[in-house]
Amino acid sequence: MVSTPTPVCDFGAKALDFDLPGVDGRRHTLASARGPNGLLVMFICNHCPYVKAILHRIVRDTRDLATLGIGSIAVMSNDPTDYPEDSWEHMVALARDLQFPFPYVLDATQEVARTYGAVCTPDFFGFNAQLELQYRGRLDESRKETAPDNVRRDLFEAMKLVAAGQPGPREQIPGIGCSIKWMDQ
Repeated sequence: MVSTPTPVCDFGAKALDFDLPGVDGRRHTLASARGPNGLLVMFICNHCPYVKAILHRIVRDTRDLATLGIGSIAVMSNDPTDYPEDSWEHMVALARDLQFPFPYVLDATQEVARTYGAVCTPDFFGFNAQLELQYRGRLDESRKETAPDNVRRDLFEAMKLVAAGQPGPREQIPGIGCSIKWMDQ
């Protein structure tokens, strides 16, 4: 497992379209995932300890963001060959067990991860109502262990600004996670 930090936010970069199957049996696109005030695209997976440490907080924060008009979608782009926990069946079970309030979709070709420039799980891309990138940082201080309950909710606070029509914060702390498990080319 390689720990990989996320790059600096490329403010204004446009969200790229996608059309991916969700564990709910439906297809999801950029248009169907966005909210009236923005969109949070998350690259996650089932096996990563960095993701596991914050999954309950992701569920909490995406629920709270939905009330502010921010849509959310989680994309699983890992090659499950060496990580069976990232298989479709396990994706379905995880979304059901944690009652994900967002679509959990499979990027089987890894094309979406590549076009977005995703590098790790978790990797967060926060877009405004015009679908321009405003946040590319961490959820909070958590790493492989869940941070204390009273830490700043970095992603939520940034997206709250975005939902109000303001730009994302200029100072953003990069996220960190397990490198995306790319297929052999």
